[in-house]
Amino acid sequence: MSNQINLDTLYRQVIMDHYKNPRNKGVLDDSLTIDMNNPTCGDRIRLTLDLDGDVVKDAKFEGEGCSISMSSASMMTQAIKGKTVEQALKLSEIFSDMMLGKEYEGDIDLGDIEALQGVTKFPARIKCATLAWKAMEKGVNSKDE
Repeated sequence: MSNQINLDTLYRQVIMDHYKNPRNKGVLDDSLTIDMNNPTCGDRIRLTLDLDGDVVKDAKFEGEGCSISMSSASMMTQAIKGKTVEQALKLSEIFSDMMLGKEYEGDIDLGDIEALQGVTKFPARIKCATLAWKAMEKGVNSKDE
């Protein structure tokens, strides 16, 4: 039991670190801009992506919301930078599976993102955690339109 408590504490610390010290906060000029919100709790995000061909060259976000949504946005922007669109979408799929409590590919290092797996215990917060990821999916899928 104490191992689980220690892991929960560590995960909480990682989430709060991303919330208090967000990575990639801001807006990229001349980039793909996606605005999304979660009307059930008021979270909102503006995600800007700099795509170079099929590679996510840079990603930044701004917005307001709970610690879960803002931490998830910080983690997501870190995770997708330098990845191909296909890799970013695969990460999003894995994250979605993790949020739904499904089995996901364990051979992929999720880094800090794993700290959000505890959100599955709070179904009302899953939309908070997935907001930034949904924005990224919408953005990279719209580039082909």
